[in-house]
Amino acid sequence: MQGVDVIVVGATGLVGQTMIRILEERHLPVRSLLPLASPRSAGRTVEFQGVSVAVQTLEESTLPRWEGSIALFSAGAQVSRYFAPVFVRRGATVIDNSSAFRMEPEVPLVVPEVNAAALHRHRGIIANPNCSTIQMVVALKPLHDRYRLRRIVVATYQAVTGAGRRGQRQLEDELAGRTVEAPAFPHPIAGNCIPQIDVFLSDGYTKEERKMMDETRKILGDETLKITATCVRVPVVGGHSEAVTVEFEQPVNVEEARELLRQAPGVTVMDDPARQHYPLAQEARARDDVFVGRLRRDPSAANALSLWIVADNVRKGAATNAVQIAEHLLAHR
Repeated sequence: MQGVDVIVVGATGLVGQTMIRILEERHLPVRSLLPLASPRSAGRTVEFQGVSVAVQTLEESTLPRWEGSIALFSAGAQVSRYFAPVFVRRGATVIDNSSAFRMEPEVPLVVPEVNAAALHRHRGIIANPNCSTIQMVVALKPLHDRYRLRRIVVATYQAVTGAGRRGQRQLEDELAGRTVEAPAFPHPIAGNCIPQIDVFLSDGYTKEERKMMDETRKILGDETLKITATCVRVPVVGGHSEAVTVEFEQPVNVEEARELLRQAPGVTVMDDPARQHYPLAQEARARDDVFVGRLRRDPSAANALSLWIVADNVRKGAATNAVQIAEHLLAHR
């Protein structure tokens, strides 16, 4: 795999810093690293391969022309909408972690274990899906291939780090009895569950729920797939959990489904209820697999299966998936 120049936009944020760490962990052949952030981060440095690298301010007038470079974006949709096309014009391929381009028809929305083939049609911008979507489609893809999904009902239990450092800080401040400055959530989160992530839309769903529904259809390539989602913020620092019930077109065998998941790339099965062995958010933290357990037949519907899915939302749900996309691009140059 040949070396590549890598730009990280939003390098001082929670996901941006994790991207840099994962570039090291996965030994991507980085020739040079350019960390970019807002003026608030001026003077800061990031550590990469044993060297302190100065963070530079994201300004169009000072951007280099790095032909063939890869730019990992994690600075929010507004920044991505403006700067991603600029980077493409200057020779970079952009892998964007925001929601800015996910539903654009010409932009591939990619989870490498699920639809890596979509990468061949990118025009300079590749979208990283929503964190809760990523872990669900990784677990459901092998089952979809075998039995064909008809309907998905999902309830999420999403960690405060899904709202970045501000979400984590709110939980920590509440638990310590400190005054919360600039809260990330509309209600207290310590000892609470908030059935709202992002804003409400006119149909009563939140934007987060709509992301899961629309993105799943796009990634799996099936606009007829029926999906409903309820997304809940819970007082967990890291690791999203999901209770999922799926209906298939074909009869499903639980043991066969479990074996399909064991063989699936990026999936770890933890499913021994007799020993209280099932995925936990604490155990998924700092790991890149999607963990699946509590597989059981749903007796209330034909060809239906219920399961529990857990993953680290900052890693596989954001940073790791983006770096995996970069790996795939480099491997197929």
